[in-house]
Amino acid sequence: EMAATSEMLEIALATKPHAVCLVPERREELTTEGGLDVVGQHNALAPFIERLNDAGVRVSLFIAAEARQIEMAAKLRAPVIEIHTGAWCEAVSDGHAAKAEAEWQRIVRGAALAHSAGLEVHAGHGLDYVTAEKIAGLPEIVELNIGYYMVGQALFVGLGETVRTMRAAMDRGRNNPVNPAGGPNRASKA
Repeated sequence: EMAATSEMLEIALATKPHAVCLVPERREELTTEGGLDVVGQHNALAPFIERLNDAGVRVSLFIAAEARQIEMAAKLRAPVIEIHTGAWCEAVSDGHAAKAEAEWQRIVRGAALAHSAGLEVHAGHGLDYVTAEKIAGLPEIVELNIGYYMVGQALFVGLGETVRTMRAAMDRGRNNPVNPAGGPNRASKA
């Protein structure tokens, strides 16, 4: 992850990582949903993404599952988006079923739109065992980014057990694809 700053661009161009995910750094770079505002920042992001693409660095944009943001990501030639799952995960965790379902449907629609636009779709932010299992059932999602939860769990049960449990949850999700209309998945409370 990195902010779209000139300093970070120079570091990325010098080190040439396989991939970078552009994330918001300042409040004005955020959408109301919490992802990078690629619509509002497209003029600044276009040359940034172009330079990374030209250097062979794979660019991902951490964005809300909103049609305008996804469409702009495709126009900017970012090959990957990471859908911000924070609002959904928070609603699930807090037991707000209606809000969780609304956020889930937004993610489902966003993943389908991004996939149809030729983007590779990742997801992350706030995922735990329950939400990771459910979102892994979306066939458009090819990567989940889970860090904070796993580090926290590892403090209690160890890193190996945490990774095994998360992997098992993701495998259950992949083997039990989600019905986009909200059909059953093991993460039924989500």
